[in-house]
Amino acid sequence: MKEKFYVTTPIYYTNGQPHIGHAYTTVACDVLARWNRLQKKETFFLTGTDEHGAKIQKKAQEEGKDPQEFVDEIAEVFENLWKKDKLNISNDFFIRTTSSSHKAAVQKVLQTLFDNGSLYKGTYKGLYCTGCEQFKSENELVDGKCPDHGTLPEEMEEECYLMKMNRWQDLLIEKIQADEFQIRPERYKKEILSFLQSQKLEDVSISRKNLSWGIPLPFDKEHTTYVWIDAFLNYLTGLGWNGDVKNIPAMWPADLQVIGKDILRVHATIWLALLLNLEIELPKSFFVHGHILSGGRKMSKTLGNVIRVEDLLEKFGTDGTRYLLMSGGTFGEDLDLTMERMVEKYNADLANGLGNLVSRTIKLVGSNEFLKTKKIEIPKDLHGEPIKLFLNNFNLHGALECINDLVKAANKFIEENKPWELAKNNVEKFEEVMKKLVIDLYVISDLLIPFLPDTAEKIKTALETKKVEPLFQRVK
Repeated sequence: MKEKFYVTTPIYYTNGQPHIGHAYTTVACDVLARWNRLQKKETFFLTGTDEHGAKIQKKAQEEGKDPQEFVDEIAEVFENLWKKDKLNISNDFFIRTTSSSHKAAVQKVLQTLFDNGSLYKGTYKGLYCTGCEQFKSENELVDGKCPDHGTLPEEMEEECYLMKMNRWQDLLIEKIQADEFQIRPERYKKEILSFLQSQKLEDVSISRKNLSWGIPLPFDKEHTTYVWIDAFLNYLTGLGWNGDVKNIPAMWPADLQVIGKDILRVHATIWLALLLNLEIELPKSFFVHGHILSGGRKMSKTLGNVIRVEDLLEKFGTDGTRYLLMSGGTFGEDLDLTMERMVEKYNADLANGLGNLVSRTIKLVGSNEFLKTKKIEIPKDLHGEPIKLFLNNFNLHGALECINDLVKAANKFIEENKPWELAKNNVEKFEEVMKKLVIDLYVISDLLIPFLPDTAEKIKTALETKKVEPLFQRVK
């Protein structure tokens, strides 16, 4: 059987426009999907939008729109941003939780959970953060406030249906400890284990009684499905699953689910317990990344340090933006970006580095009749072991640094050998030097395919035609 790779982003909440964090996560998943396709694995890459819940209903009302109209508009913006002329995302499917197929599958799952005794009617009392759309325990708060939204949660008590959680606590600890279910980087594994070992998992509310914008429970139409339960099931319904627990898609389990650190806990508890209650295999791994900061601080309109994806695309283009997002720091850590540093990096690595290497090499090759017509033998396996190791371990930043080192080495080789002088006084040596540079460019272009797909294609075309257009212009 062909080896598979199934990767997911979180589905993005449609209460606002896509931002740089959405772009970062999605480009990272795209790089991994493209890499695994190059390894001849059967690959499926899923992303999409999460479109139900109280926050959406409130936002739509504020704008005087029907909730469906509101989410339709936002979902379209997300889909447009992923297109080839924007961020060039190669997702196999874009899931929307308001689709009729997803809603039908969710209802079937809820009925299964109710029938197998995993759900029961009760009352939930706790501190509710509207921003997170979830209840918070006291120890999750900082000075009594939600750490993500800086707001005081509201004390809430309401009739609801609850899902059994505690019975899975020991099993979750066991699976995470043994890496049967992996959480990476390691510190996030430790964080979740510490949480599970120090606190009893409480049964969680999976419904809201007085919220119309949601999927009605099939066994109690007065309740709609709590947004997290609805959203989590996208990872299965996005594969075309209809909710039948006896007929799970062949691509399941997910090999990798990429999530931000702020949603790790709900994924590692509610999502996994939901699957265990359904007797469905757990995903193989989570990879958790940090937040994107600017100048060491969270981006905010008040501070004036927000970096818009649209501004990056306008200034640096598609591949330039992808490169800057993926090379801005270690994948898994917080990322600190400023426009000034990105301009500097773009000019150094892409305009002066890669762009200059391609331009000089192709022009020199094109100036020699022998090289223009001779077919240079290219090694079959262009994916060196270091790159394989980096990308198979989700070290995107390390892989790009490795590629950039090849570019720097090739540029240094040009400076040391001065092929423009060899062309005049030592043609044999000139051809030897240029063959090496051509092979270097083939290797570099091949390694760049997951990161900068358009640029990789342009380099290969230039090598074939011996003509080159400037790849990256310097920016200010």
